[in-house]
Amino acid sequence: MTIAIEARNLSKRYLIGEAGAHKSLREALALAGRRFARNALQRDAADDHTALRREFWALRDVSFQVRQGEVVGIIGDNGAGKSTLLKILSRITEPTEGELRFRGRIGSLLEVGTGFHPELTGRDNIFLSGAILGMTRAEIMRRYDEIVAFSEIGDFIDTPVKRYSSGMYMRLAFAVAAHLDVDILLIDEVLAVGDVRFQRKCLSRVDKIAGAGKTIIFVSHNLVAVQSICPRTIWIDHGRIVSDGSSADVVKAFMRVGHLQREGDRVWIDPETAPGNARIRLRRACVQPMTELAPGAPMDTRMPFRIFFEYDNHVPGARLNASLSLVDSDDIVVFSAGPTREVQPQAVASYREECLVPGDLMNDGNYRVTIEIREEGKLVLKCPHILTFDIADSSDFRFGWYGKWQGVVRPMLDWKTTQVPEPKAAE
Repeated sequence: MTIAIEARNLSKRYLIGEAGAHKSLREALALAGRRFARNALQRDAADDHTALRREFWALRDVSFQVRQGEVVGIIGDNGAGKSTLLKILSRITEPTEGELRFRGRIGSLLEVGTGFHPELTGRDNIFLSGAILGMTRAEIMRRYDEIVAFSEIGDFIDTPVKRYSSGMYMRLAFAVAAHLDVDILLIDEVLAVGDVRFQRKCLSRVDKIAGAGKTIIFVSHNLVAVQSICPRTIWIDHGRIVSDGSSADVVKAFMRVGHLQREGDRVWIDPETAPGNARIRLRRACVQPMTELAPGAPMDTRMPFRIFFEYDNHVPGARLNASLSLVDSDDIVVFSAGPTREVQPQAVASYREECLVPGDLMNDGNYRVTIEIREEGKLVLKCPHILTFDIADSSDFRFGWYGKWQGVVRPMLDWKTTQVPEPKAAE
């Protein structure tokens, strides 16, 4: 099989800090003034200059091959080096070290709307964006009708794109990129948006491109989409390849490591270091799935789980009211919960508070738990973000949808579809 892309020990170094940044004239003059003042006190200007610079390796010794016609996913956390790798593959930037070889013409959609000018019409932007993405005017003319038909915005093609909705903008941008006459197509986070019908249309187009023997590199945080589109996935972390293999195995390993880095079960053996005060001390806090999981595997959206915490009460007769709140990665409170029973006086003893969260309720994402304990409305103990945990996506009941479900939660509600009989004609 012909090798379409071959990367050998690719590395990319950036200089960060004052010396390595791009600055305006005003900032450069201000920096020169500060350096002059420092040099008046410190003669060794070379050392001062070096102190302002720091090396950062966005990629380090990345090597892989992609065969012609392969569809390969690339995953990793933010800052892992995925976008840097795509920029090198698309020749936007040069590697600091290493060698890159490819066979055929490369087209890329690294950002939805690349090259779009808000003041220009959709028609004008097709030609502008197509030229930026590597198409000649003759090629654009041959594909113009097909691009417009695919984008489904024909009635607005002569309207400035600044008046487009985000969906219209995205459809036109993808239509231009997806109709490039290229051998290798690089796609960064564009298939996981839009409505279900257009997603299917995009996936069908990707299948058609792949079926024609073209090579596709697909970068996304949407692991369901990666597994559905890409038979093979490369996992990058801190600029290095961690794993390269079947998408099912690589995604599973990625999710397992991400879950282990969270703190979903915390135990404090030494009361002196446990969260609390003279009145109350935590002993344990835990998020526990109600379904048996493989070691290190995360919960998914289908699974019920419980949140519990244990504490020592040191004040006899205290009427303690415990509660917790769940916060998502956008700092939105998903819910707060507490006991529904009447608060009773407590002895000097250890207590456990627990609540059950049903399955098919939570959305996928990262969550944090905050614990509060009050007495007659007065806050006795607050432990913000005492637990963090992940809920993984589930591919069940998606029916072709690969994006993140909208909303703070995604409950599985009873749903009925019935046929409504035709009304009887008036006699």
